[in-house]
Amino acid sequence: MRRLAPLLLLLACVPMLMGQARPRLVPAVDQEQIEIVYSFTGAELMVYGAILHPGGRVPDEPVDIVVVLKGPEQSILVREKQQRMGIWMNAAQARFRSAPAFYALASARPIDEIVDERTAAIYELGIDSLQLSPASANPPEEAQRFDEGLVDLRGRNGLYVEQTGAVEVTEGVLYNARITVPARVPVGDYTAETFLIQDGRVLAGEVREIRIDKSGFERFVANAAENNGFLYGLAAVLVSLLLGWVAGIAFRRI
Repeated sequence: MRRLAPLLLLLACVPMLMGQARPRLVPAVDQEQIEIVYSFTGAELMVYGAILHPGGRVPDEPVDIVVVLKGPEQSILVREKQQRMGIWMNAAQARFRSAPAFYALASARPIDEIVDERTAAIYELGIDSLQLSPASANPPEEAQRFDEGLVDLRGRNGLYVEQTGAVEVTEGVLYNARITVPARVPVGDYTAETFLIQDGRVLAGEVREIRIDKSGFERFVANAAENNGFLYGLAAVLVSLLLGWVAGIAFRRI
């Protein structure tokens, strides 16, 4: 019931918004902060809300809801390895000024059935439409190869995904989308963007902010590594030596 409270409050304002000329979205999320603890195996984020149609009249043509969860933006260096004289070596590299560490799209059907390539590119709907920001002056063909390599790498790690069949729209008014957040998701600030699409056109969009952070012992370790790098490294070495010494004693007694 607590999760539905924001939506019920927003629906109470529907009569005041009926005079609008264009449809509007009233989105909410079931959790604005996701905590990562030692037992974290992933989570499910629900984005839900209502579609406020002009005059309160639901159109005859069906509508689509597409939700994109992405963030945090990172600068990343991608290296390409090639085998030379039997040895794998770094042969080329490309730097990206800004690329989302995580990208997930939720929709009821494949995105290419909802919008055309131009609209997908404008709103970054779909993994193939991500606008990466290269910072290196690589030749066009090489730059394209690095783009595809970065997307493929993060896709194989479960960080770039498209979740079809993850959105439900009820009576053309209420909707909910469920996005799976993997265990290896990076911490940081995220945005959940909701788009209302009809006949291939984006009619409305809204954004909600999400924070994914570590808590408990994981937060302590992360803060120590960031704020006291030398002491953290020294402690890690000492712990490794201690564990090795204990293991050596144990094996000698066996």
